[in-house]
Amino acid sequence: MKNSNGNTKLILLHPYIQKQGSSSRLWLLGFVSLFTLAFLLTLIYTRESTSTAAAATTVASSSLAGAPLPTTVINILIHYASTSNSSFHMSYAEIKQISDVLRKCSSPCNFLIFGLTPETLLWKALNHNGRTVFIDENRYYAAYMEEKHPEIDAYDVQYTTKLSELHELLASTKKHIQNECRPVQNLLFSECKLGLNDLPNHVYEVDWDVILVDGPRGEWPDAPGRMSPIFTAGVLARSKKMGVNAKTHVFVHDFYGEAERVCGDEFLCRENLVEASDTLGHYVLERMDANSFQFCSNQTLPKASTS
Repeated sequence: MKNSNGNTKLILLHPYIQKQGSSSRLWLLGFVSLFTLAFLLTLIYTRESTSTAAAATTVASSSLAGAPLPTTVINILIHYASTSNSSFHMSYAEIKQISDVLRKCSSPCNFLIFGLTPETLLWKALNHNGRTVFIDENRYYAAYMEEKHPEIDAYDVQYTTKLSELHELLASTKKHIQNECRPVQNLLFSECKLGLNDLPNHVYEVDWDVILVDGPRGEWPDAPGRMSPIFTAGVLARSKKMGVNAKTHVFVHDFYGEAERVCGDEFLCRENLVEASDTLGHYVLERMDANSFQFCSNQTLPKASTS
């Protein structure tokens, strides 16, 4: 730099000062490097921990999804379902009887229910990990239930029967028992008046382990009655494929009704009735040979027409 006299002077820094500046820069560089390393290690550890936790959660969820419901949970569900305010719900004893069969069913259990009732969500929950399908006569209610509860698999069916025609329909079925009303067949192609042939195709392909007839609703003369569901349940149970569980449990609710009792005797058979009360009948049916032409062992085949 220049002084006041215009002469230029050279200013030299002391070696100590230069050394002190280099040392500060080295300390700063070391601190930044150490901080960066610590940050990277923390990031790697956090990611590994998160991945491990996520994997553990996934495994636990998968294990829980595949496990049966604990007995305590089942008992609580049954208790609250049977003590609801609805006047149409099943009793504790009725629900417990069906629940016990579902628990013993091989997994996954195929459960077919005729009727959307106050127990609909309960049946879906009790058949945990199994296949549960509902059939109802009211298409609007079936659509409503599926929209409100997407986990519900519900379909509607149009019944063509009338409760007042009970005995006429039984006579017609007996008349054609060796043809379209035989006990072993694919109902999808059946012309039997009591056979339901307009259900979704896959309903006929599934080998049902448990079938509950709790619909359609109504006990007045023009109501459809439960003749068709009981007949259909009897055919589905007897038409199961080889290599699967040969037995099918069929429950008929409101067992005090004439149609329920009479059709139960005709198509589910008294020899298969293992338990009954005024409100619930429990049948256990075996698979039949394709050449079988009578539902019950004590039935008499109609005489062939001579015309």
